[in-house]
Amino acid sequence: MDQMAFVTPRGSLSSIGDSTELEVNPNLTLSDKLRVFKSSSFDPNAFIQTKSRAMNEKEIRHLCVYLVDLKKASAEEMRKSVLANYSAFIRTSKEISDLEGELVSMRNLLVTQAASVHAIAEGCQLSTLVARKENSDMEEILSQKTDLSKTEKWLIEFLETLEVLLAEKRVDEAMAKLEEGKKMAEEITREKLLSPVLFQALEDALADKKKKLADQLAETMGQSSTRNSEIRFTAWALKKLGDGPRAHTLLLNAHKEKLQRKMNGFESTNDGRVKAAGQYTTSLSQLVFSIISRAATDSLTVFGKQEPAYSSELVTWAVGQVENCALLLKKRILASAAATGSLRVAVESVHVCMSHCQLLEANGLALSPVLLKHFRPLVEQAFVSSSQPKLSSSAHKFNSLVQELFEDVEPLEILQLDGLAYEGLLRVFNSYINLLINALPGSVETENLEGTSVHKIVKIAETEAQQIAVLANAILLGDELIPRAVVKLSHSSKGDESHRKGSDKQQRLPEQRELKKRLQREVDRLRDSFCRQHALELIFNEEGETRLNAMMYLSLDGQGQQPEWFPSTIFQELFAKLTRVATIATDMFVGKDRYATLLLMRLAESVILFLADDQTFWGEVETGPTPLGPLGLQQLYLDMQFVMIFASQGRYLSRHLHQSIKDIISKAIEAVAATGLDPNSILPEDEWFVEVAQIAVKTLTGKAAFDIDDDVGSPFAAGGYN
Repeated sequence: MDQMAFVTPRGSLSSIGDSTELEVNPNLTLSDKLRVFKSSSFDPNAFIQTKSRAMNEKEIRHLCVYLVDLKKASAEEMRKSVLANYSAFIRTSKEISDLEGELVSMRNLLVTQAASVHAIAEGCQLSTLVARKENSDMEEILSQKTDLSKTEKWLIEFLETLEVLLAEKRVDEAMAKLEEGKKMAEEITREKLLSPVLFQALEDALADKKKKLADQLAETMGQSSTRNSEIRFTAWALKKLGDGPRAHTLLLNAHKEKLQRKMNGFESTNDGRVKAAGQYTTSLSQLVFSIISRAATDSLTVFGKQEPAYSSELVTWAVGQVENCALLLKKRILASAAATGSLRVAVESVHVCMSHCQLLEANGLALSPVLLKHFRPLVEQAFVSSSQPKLSSSAHKFNSLVQELFEDVEPLEILQLDGLAYEGLLRVFNSYINLLINALPGSVETENLEGTSVHKIVKIAETEAQQIAVLANAILLGDELIPRAVVKLSHSSKGDESHRKGSDKQQRLPEQRELKKRLQREVDRLRDSFCRQHALELIFNEEGETRLNAMMYLSLDGQGQQPEWFPSTIFQELFAKLTRVATIATDMFVGKDRYATLLLMRLAESVILFLADDQTFWGEVETGPTPLGPLGLQQLYLDMQFVMIFASQGRYLSRHLHQSIKDIISKAIEAVAATGLDPNSILPEDEWFVEVAQIAVKTLTGKAAFDIDDDVGSPFAAGGYN
């Protein structure tokens, strides 16, 4: 009887096999345990019957538990294998897809070739039979006559000569011969030089040879090696044979195919990058409109302007070629220019095309409306985007890489492994934000590079405008462009069942929202670095000493004179910096005022929070040898009121900033009260602080058209001490 060894605890594995593998061996790998199932001759039914023949209920339950655990372990092993070999899997999948495409193309080619062979064979047989029948009928009629007339001799020679000319594709001579036959037929009709039977044979021969010559001409026009002069002559010849509509269509098709071949060659040697947009647009536009002009000239030369049908077909054909050109330019140049706000690129591209388009108006082709229909929306978008944050070269490159990434990882979404793409994207964006933080002059990483020979990866953003532009690029990537690329991944896989689509969408939305939150947190790191850097520039001087210190206020009461009531210098500089940043941010964030407001909030909070949390400052104010006196308290109160006034007017007075200011004032009042003074008797009414703060704002912005009155500048004018 076969014996089986099972490990009782759920989740463990044991081996199943012959008697030598029945012992529980902890050293066995998963591959060893699965060896019995890998055999090509493995029969699951026989296996179960063999193992369960003498098993009781408990052992069967153990077997079921074991098989379930083994299934889970196998699934986990497969998942690890897929992840470990994902690159090879994707590469192999692409190779298989390419191979399938080539096989389909080869099959289509073989089918087409077989059909062509059958058609040629049948055509040869049919033409041979028809020619033999005609010749045999005519030979039979003429053989019955002992004496042939001059006309009958001409008929025999005419048909033989025309057959040779057509076989040798001597078009000029064949057309002259057909013209001769036409005139001769008129003379025969007039003079009745042939019997009705022979005359009908002549008419049938002329019609057949004319059709055969027309088919030869049409074939010539469809060949890629046919020169422009040959195309024009062939179209004229075909028209002369009485097949004008067909000739005109073939003429336009020949130019269209020539244009397509040249555009394919052009695309293979040009990548259409925006930095070469001018050259790309000029070359493409010149190619397209030159062939349209040549086709229009050929059409007018061969067919003239008298036939409205030809003119209408020419216009329709030209519109199609212009639309193809416009779509290609939109894809390769204008779409990117519109997205990045490259207004100059968009305008130059449109100008080049419109200039070439106007040259065609002499031939009656007014194609400008076609271009404007396609180009106007993109130019308008570029115009709007040109006032918004423009992507820098690094941000544009990063955005392009993200777009390409989510085009390449579509199989991940199908395999429900798109979470890997999200995590990878977050890691890359984190690294990109680190690079941008290094671009700020005051970052720790940048300081560590100074004085070393290490090559800096990023260029330092020295001016405030450059630093805000760096922040604007990161915000645009994290808030709009990258989430837009993620949404494209969600739409890339299309299920057949509507309920499945709804379920997948519901499952993906939380992941996308979480991704956007994490992207925003990365952007917040950059914004906090910017604000921290500028706050430290205000708070510390070049020697590293604190400018925002307690002596600013403690020393006022020891001077023995009334100070000139005006906000402290550091808060004047804070106001000036916030005003500059507001102006730059407003220009950078057109239509996105929320980002500018949030930046100003964070920057103002950085300075005020430093003051609120500075233990050294409050230690000196509360327990220092020099107590905070009435004048110092009033100056501190005025400074905080000044910050509150200009932050409120700029609409970036956050609740956090307002509460921090109130806490600072409360701590200062408590420090004065601890000395035995009554703060309420020291501080004037709030209206005095508000008025002085507003006068300071107007003075610093150059809007004050008056001198500060002494009464207004004194706290006693507003009630003074109570």
